[in-house]
Amino acid sequence: MKIAMGADHGGYRLKDVIKPFIEQLGHEVIDYGCDCSDSVDYPDYAIPVCDDVVSGKADRGILICGTGIGMTIAANKVPGIRCALVHDLFSAKATREHNDSNVLAMGERVIGPGVALEIVKIWLETEFSNGERHKNRVGKVKALEDKYALHP
Repeated sequence: MKIAMGADHGGYRLKDVIKPFIEQLGHEVIDYGCDCSDSVDYPDYAIPVCDDVVSGKADRGILICGTGIGMTIAANKVPGIRCALVHDLFSAKATREHNDSNVLAMGERVIGPGVALEIVKIWLETEFSNGERHKNRVGKVKALEDKYALHP
């Protein structure tokens, strides 16, 4: 898989731990930065990652900031993105199986690298259950995007 990644100043250290781990798992990483502790704006990193996912340039995306909350909010403004904020192993599996999440968000100030790597592995390896009830629910989310989409 191709995985697009982005982090702001609050998450770049964790991104730099996760990136080689994903590559070791055999995936390609598209890294949108950032790579320093200078204050930056999380939407500037969330949007290119999400654009790659909705365009098909990347199969999935991973976003990291201090808490993961800002990245999640920005990502979920992009139609077609189902970004899940995850800080535990159960949620990593459930969000793939039940919600078909295509972007994972985490907070560097919330979890350590060991748990983050386990979350990433589970999230990358878990498939959408594709059961009728889950497809129906994801379809309802898509209908909400369509209903509230801004039209020029």
